[in-house]
Amino acid sequence: MATATATASAVQMEGEVVGERRGIPAASFVKDVEAYLNQLGLDVNSALAFLQERLQQYKVVEMKLLAQQRDLQAKIPDIEKCLDVVATIQAKKESDETLLTDFEVSEGIYARARIDNTDFVCLWLGANVMLEYSCEEATTLLQNNLENAKASLEVLVADLQFLRDQVTITQVTIARVYNWDVHQRRVKQTSSQDS
Repeated sequence: MATATATASAVQMEGEVVGERRGIPAASFVKDVEAYLNQLGLDVNSALAFLQERLQQYKVVEMKLLAQQRDLQAKIPDIEKCLDVVATIQAKKESDETLLTDFEVSEGIYARARIDNTDFVCLWLGANVMLEYSCEEATTLLQNNLENAKASLEVLVADLQFLRDQVTITQVTIARVYNWDVHQRRVKQTSSQDS
């Protein structure tokens, strides 16, 4: 089966080179099932097993990409909120006003805070790390993080679309191979009855 996987990933069908996108192997549309099977050197059952295995691999990758998409979709609003807070702190500092705010101490428990003019904010970077930045540095860092997160999300959405196309192509190929096999069995059965 390992040779079938290696062979199938390098198959070139009717001028269409099978490639990949960011590590996701591309599925090739099979126009001629018999030529496809001959080129791979597989019987129908082995080809179907290979295609089912590839389909399962696509599903695993899809689950990982969807988890990454959910993480990014949750991260972007958080970054935007942080940018708003830093902008509010800067605006209050420039107008020499004291900022009164409520913040969450624990789930469901809030406290009121008075923030006097400050030039610095602390940003939670994750992994139990918090660093102090000037408001300008914090704004620059958060804007870069926001741009990177949005760009990553766009790439992820494109990867998911590519993956869904590959799943569809693989499902169609499985159906075509299966239907071809059923047709071949009927032809053999009909020819044996006629003899």
